[in-house]
Amino acid sequence: MAFDSGSVSFRLFYLQKEYDSGLIGELARNAAPPISSLGREPISGWVGWRHLFDRDLTDERCVLGPYLHAQLMSAEKKVPAALLRAHVCMEEEAELRARGVEFLNRTAKAEIRQRVFETLQPAMPPTLSSIPVVVDFRNNLLLAGALSDKQVDALAAAFRETAGSVPVLLTPETAAIRRKGLNANDLMPTSFSPDTSLESPHESTLGMDFLTWLWFVWEKEGGVYHLPDGREFGIMLEGPLTFFREGQGAHEAVLRKGMPLNSREAGTALYCGKKLRRAKLSVALKDEIYTATLDMDFAVRSLKLPKCEQVDPAGRFQERMLFVETFWTALLDLYDRFLDLRGSRKKWEATLSGMHEWINHVGEHAAPEADGE
Repeated sequence: MAFDSGSVSFRLFYLQKEYDSGLIGELARNAAPPISSLGREPISGWVGWRHLFDRDLTDERCVLGPYLHAQLMSAEKKVPAALLRAHVCMEEEAELRARGVEFLNRTAKAEIRQRVFETLQPAMPPTLSSIPVVVDFRNNLLLAGALSDKQVDALAAAFRETAGSVPVLLTPETAAIRRKGLNANDLMPTSFSPDTSLESPHESTLGMDFLTWLWFVWEKEGGVYHLPDGREFGIMLEGPLTFFREGQGAHEAVLRKGMPLNSREAGTALYCGKKLRRAKLSVALKDEIYTATLDMDFAVRSLKLPKCEQVDPAGRFQERMLFVETFWTALLDLYDRFLDLRGSRKKWEATLSGMHEWINHVGEHAAPEADGE
């Protein structure tokens, strides 16, 4: 999803060196080739944010205030699976008749498939895709709509080739090191379940620990906090909820519909040692409401932003980016609070004691209205 309109899905990346508006020159030198040059091999490169054929990468078009806005475009000619399969079947039948045999071996089938593919591919229309990208010069961050591992790898490689450094994906682990000097490998894995017979996780799960802790403090503390600039904000968690635990039994459980946070199924999942892997998080600052689905790896999905007041495209984009910054600032502020507890043995033991008591009561008096899947 793009950054200039609608809901926003993105990952944050730390930049290993500071950039300024001169970065647009590097993107222009690595612009995507004209779509007319597309042949059998895929093409990729940078284009402007307005559309996927916008190869005019200049300050005036792509640098909007303290932000650089562009897209990493890729194009290839794909043969639809159903079309390929139909043509392959026809060719195989013709080959059987020509040879006078009842079946073809694996090598012959592979040769037919490759021949059919090479015949059909040149006539196929281009299939285009893109990763929207924003470079935030003020905060030295990169925001990108790269949610899958494949997209993250493609973006990292393209940015390294273009800008000379690899952006570091912001995850619970990298954020812990950057913000608090806390190495996840130095932390003992922890279980939130009051059932002492359960085996503790084999590895630290900072992201799931944070989401589960956030649910706990929201219910216990009321969910009202302050941003670094003093502004007060409130939080709320909602379903669907995705729980996960490695080990015996069902590894993942999804609760949706009804009131999953208050369901016995949620209490059972927590008691069995599962932790939150994904949940919907709402952040409210006065009359501004932000809602997104947050993954354990800090991927932000379908972030809904407050209504913009700016009308012109450049002003509207910058206003939206300030809204996005407000959301991730609130998220990382909450994560800092969690890390302060997680990095202190004494504070974390007290937190675990409170969470054990809370889990014992989650869903105890609630009606089982949520549907588990």
